[in-house]
Amino acid sequence: MDPTRTAPLALAERRLAWLDARQRVLAENIAHADTPGYRPKDLTDFAALLRGRGAVDLARTQPAHLASPGGTPKSLKDRFATETSPNGNGVSLDREAMKIAETDTAHALATRLHKSWLGMFGSVLGMGN
Repeated sequence: MDPTRTAPLALAERRLAWLDARQRVLAENIAHADTPGYRPKDLTDFAALLRGRGAVDLARTQPAHLASPGGTPKSLKDRFATETSPNGNGVSLDREAMKIAETDTAHALATRLHKSWLGMFGSVLGMGN
């Protein structure tokens, strides 16, 4: 039995992939904080992704890139970005910082769960401390 293919580990890995993708989208938003007319983006909610809505495959820009297993959520215009600067930019650094902190916390939790689950398998197999 491959312990990495159990439901809890697979879910943790899927959550980690979603969090990594979200962190990239949020970093892009911050990079465009001064770009005139730029509208911030965010990913489809992870719960909606689990229900089967919003999942798409990554576009491979080079053949050497790996395809993602099960797809990655599509980045969408942030529907909560209602305020814009005079140049039309809708990025709020405060809102993006809060999202990054939330994503970081969720990433730490998913990593701990993944590590704990693998530790339990190691203990059962006699490989634990």
